[in-house]
Amino acid sequence: MEKYIDAFVNGYGGYFNYLREEILRPDWHNYFYWLLGLSLVVWTLEIVFPWRKEQGIIRHDFWLDAFYMFFNFFLFSLIAYNALSNVAVVAFTDFLALFGIRNLVAINVANLPVWAQLGLLFVLRDFIQWNVHRLLHRVPWLWEFHKVHHSIEQMGFAGHLRYHWMETIVYRTFEYLPLAMIGFGIDDFFLVHIFALAVGHLNHANIYLPLGPFKYLFNSPQMHLWHHAEELPAHAPYGVNFGITLSLWDYLFGEAYLPRAEKNIKLGFEGMKKFPKTFWSQLIYPWKSDENPAQ
Repeated sequence: MEKYIDAFVNGYGGYFNYLREEILRPDWHNYFYWLLGLSLVVWTLEIVFPWRKEQGIIRHDFWLDAFYMFFNFFLFSLIAYNALSNVAVVAFTDFLALFGIRNLVAINVANLPVWAQLGLLFVLRDFIQWNVHRLLHRVPWLWEFHKVHHSIEQMGFAGHLRYHWMETIVYRTFEYLPLAMIGFGIDDFFLVHIFALAVGHLNHANIYLPLGPFKYLFNSPQMHLWHHAEELPAHAPYGVNFGITLSLWDYLFGEAYLPRAEKNIKLGFEGMKKFPKTFWSQLIYPWKSDENPAQ
């Protein structure tokens, strides 16, 4: 029991010290200032090259999305996630030890060139996230949490990180085992995470980003806007375009839908008029919704 308490306490203390250093001592390997810098760059692109010119610079729910952005990127880890995930990893390691498993690594990629390691991490992680994203739309109780992200009414870069904190737990749970089995540690995530962050910001931004033939490889604002459309095509009642960074998986598995580059699609989901509008009410919505099958 003592090691679980230590993991919990160290999770809080370690992340608090990490976050303090992030803010007070900026350097190139710093998530806080990368998030701030990328956000300012993409926001500038929205201001200078807006796709929907009638949409305001400070669009609807801009400040709510900005709060979600920093809450999900930093504050949630400080409040709960980092400490609880430390305990979960220790518990999972102890569980495996009951069966004589002391090392999760099945394929060690450490001997590959760095570029190959990062490329493998990026592709594998994106494929896992694509599958999790599909689950968020297809499993009713998960969809109740994912509605927070789809409650965006005007698309903008900050909407990228507008999501319920439960999604962090779901994504990280599915990512942990396969990534651990090929020997990736948390330090390996930096470059991959920053690249995915930049592409995610661009995909949600109010800009037009023609990719030419690369549209079959990378997601785009034009493609992702259809993912947020309130009216779904008849053949795809659970949604379309589930790609996070790569559109490749959508084209390979028949989930791609881009009939035209339409900038004025109505966003949301059926019944969104009843969806709460404030941060705290959105956080508790999945547990209070009368329609939530998880109750």
